Amino acid sequence: MQASNKNTQANNKNKQALIIPQLIVGLGNPEPKYDKTRHNIGFAAIDVLSRSWQASLSENRKFKGEYAETTAPGGNKIHLLKPLTYMNLSGQSIGAVASWYKLKPESVLVIYDDMDLPVGRVRLRLEGSPGGHNGMKSTVSHLNSKKFPRLRIGIGRPKNPAIEQNGTVSHVLGKFSPEEHQVMSSVLDYVVECVELCLKKGVEKAMNDCNRKNLNLPQSKEGNGE
Repeated sequence: MQASNKNTQANNKNKQALIIPQLIVGLGNPEPKYDKTRHNIGFAAIDVLSRSWQASLSENRKFKGEYAETTAPGGNKIHLLKPLTYMNLSGQSIGAVASWYKLKPESVLVIYDDMDLPVGRVRLRLEGSPGGHNGMKSTVSHLNSKKFPRLRIGIGRPKNPAIEQNGTVSHVLGKFSPEEHQVMSSVLDYVVECVELCLKKGVEKAMNDCNRKNLNLPQSKEGNGE
């Protein structure tokens, strides 16, 4: 009987430990000139999620972003957000939503671009440092925590060594090549699958599935960032 009680307690503890996102954020910059750039892949992810879940994003001044509240597959109540503060101040918008709905940092899933991953790869993590990403630095600052899940989408590094040496602004603010764009369409569909797995299984279990897949460029043309 005691063993049965211990097993029940262990199962309850595991259920409580599941990290299930409630606020899903995609990072990017407003203004049409940034549309479909590498740095705005987080915005694109939220657009795809909102279409998949039939959620209508609209500007919310209180939250300083485009916002929607919807019911995701499985019945989860979800908040979707695209901060309109510009990348470097993304945390202002995220913090406003988290504060209003009294959400803990670990219930915030942030989707953003990462040059250290090649095009065709995604990485789901429970927590971590912001690295050199200014949007993530702002998010960490306003949530006052690094312990929140994030889904990084690979955009690769510049292929031209001169660009790499002189900075990466033109690369991240540039648009995907036709070949990359084809791959990114599949990647964004895969992001929807990964997010829905997070809602169903929790982030930690979803990591095992989401971090495996590699949607390569045709004939492995994307050799950088490996």
